[in-house]
Amino acid sequence: QLVILDCVEFNNSLRYADPVADMAFLVMDLLHKGRPDLARVFQSAYFAQRQDEAGIRASMAQLEALIAREVERGIPSTRIFLAGFSQGAAMVLSGGLRHSQPLAGIIALSGYLPLEQQLEAERSEANADVPIFLAHGSLDPVVPQTLGMLSRDFLRAHGYRVDWHSYAMAHQVCTEEIRDLRTWLGERMAPAVA
Repeated sequence: QLVILDCVEFNNSLRYADPVADMAFLVMDLLHKGRPDLARVFQSAYFAQRQDEAGIRASMAQLEALIAREVERGIPSTRIFLAGFSQGAAMVLSGGLRHSQPLAGIIALSGYLPLEQQLEAERSEANADVPIFLAHGSLDPVVPQTLGMLSRDFLRAHGYRVDWHSYAMAHQVCTEEIRDLRTWLGERMAPAVA
C-alpha cells in the first residue's frame, strides 16, 4: 500500500497582501542581476513579517497526526508521500522536513518553504535525503515563482535532493506537470514494488 497525503489548506496561516507582486518583482530583478543573496534577504524579511508561525505550527501538528494515523493503519512512513498545492505545498515542506521518521517523498506544487530560518535547528536527519519534487508556474500571480526558486536554492544549499520543474502557467496544475510527477513517482515507487 502507498499513501499520498494532500494538504490543500492550513488554517489560512499564510497571508498575502498587494505588496507581494512588488516584492516578487524586486526579488526577480535581484535574481536576474546575479544577486541571489540580496534576493533572499528581501524575500525572507518580507515573508517573515507575514507568516503566522503559531498557525503554521498548528498545521504541522495536524500533518503529524495524519501521518501517525497512516502508520497506525500499518503503512510504513517510508511509503508515505506528502503532497500539497499552494499553502499545502508550504505545509508539506515545513512538516515533512521536520518529521522524525523517513518519508517516501515530498511533492510541493506552486508553493514555497515558510519558517526556513528555523529549519536549520529543527530539521530531521531522518528526512535529510528525502526526494523532493518542486514545481511552479512561471506566470503564477499568487505565489510568484521566484519564491519557489528561492526555496529550491535554500533546500539545495542545505543538501536536499530537489527535482525542480517550471511550467508556463499561472497558479494551477497542467498536463505536463502531471506527466512529470507521474514519472517522478514511478521512479520512487518502483524499487519498493519490485
